[in-house]
Amino acid sequence: MGITAMLMACCLTIPPQEAPGTAPPPKVAVLGPALPNPFQPAAGEPHRDARESHFRHVKKLTSIGSNAEAYWSWDGTRIIFQSTRDGRDCDQIYVMNADGSAQHRVSNGKGRTTCGYFLPKDRGIIYASTHGDGPDCPPAPPFTPGTYRWPVFAGYDLYTAKPDGSDVKPLLPHAGYDAEATVAPNGKWIVFTSDRSGDIDLWRADLDGAHLTRLTTAVGYDGGAVWSPDSRLIAWRTNYPKGGAATDKYRELLAQHLVEPMDMDIWMMNADGSGQHQLTHLPGAAFAPVFTPDGQGLVFASNWEDREGKGRNFELYWVKLDGRGLERLTYTGNFNSFPHFSHDGRKLLWISGREAAASRQFNVFVADWAK
Repeated sequence: MGITAMLMACCLTIPPQEAPGTAPPPKVAVLGPALPNPFQPAAGEPHRDARESHFRHVKKLTSIGSNAEAYWSWDGTRIIFQSTRDGRDCDQIYVMNADGSAQHRVSNGKGRTTCGYFLPKDRGIIYASTHGDGPDCPPAPPFTPGTYRWPVFAGYDLYTAKPDGSDVKPLLPHAGYDAEATVAPNGKWIVFTSDRSGDIDLWRADLDGAHLTRLTTAVGYDGGAVWSPDSRLIAWRTNYPKGGAATDKYRELLAQHLVEPMDMDIWMMNADGSGQHQLTHLPGAAFAPVFTPDGQGLVFASNWEDREGKGRNFELYWVKLDGRGLERLTYTGNFNSFPHFSHDGRKLLWISGREAAASRQFNVFVADWAK
């Protein structure tokens, strides 16, 4: 999901509801009024707000371009991320060392790319790209004030490559949207988002594409799925239309390869697709979940406490898997999202607008995780 478009979203207050056929979800604890947000630097740590008590030794890893979706290698020595830089008009996939050095492009520089991830044992990478549909950046839909329409480009396909970006091969190609792939810690499966069913659903497959299985069936957008550390659970973001008129509008937009996910929630299920249930019940948009290292909670982004009332201010939150104990983690930067824990559980990556050199610049930050 594009950061710039997400910042354009407006925060709605329609109470979320569960999709048909799911068990009644637990209620999330509700915080009080949004806290004041002026930056309060921690002593000796210029990149950390003093209220960010679960972070230590915050470091800024990028300083050019607009960066998003940074994910650790399995051995914790490298980071894969997407960035618009080097004079290009849309994202390409880059890799850097864990300290931010040696940043270099690994995608081919054509089309638009998203959602890079390391394959097991760091033997390769997987990402989505539109380069098979043409070398240019596909055009984004025009911005309409008060709405957020996200394009689901039909040219997106999944590709695998060697760690240096060579030997690019398509995975499960079809004439439609395939993207947002993540790899199970057990090294056996991927989960990804696809419109091959006629709707935007989650699908699971073996790493070689075998045993392709549809996991979600409710009408609406399902995306951004991640695995629990034991590979038994999946968390993801949803935007399910409520009522006939909303469903008709969703289908009308989908026929134009668009979605309007201004109201999103975090859901969970078992790895086989069973036990689907809603976890968050917050106004606005909740997205980009990641399991905590102990597998007992989730960190995710939400704009529900947006201090400007326009839905543009996203912060990171932590919640237990039973939906209780909601806690705010970040307090500065206007946009904080796409968290990802290192596989040893010691460090957290995320994208933030703090210390931006220009409007809508977002950078990769890393912190030691202090539970």
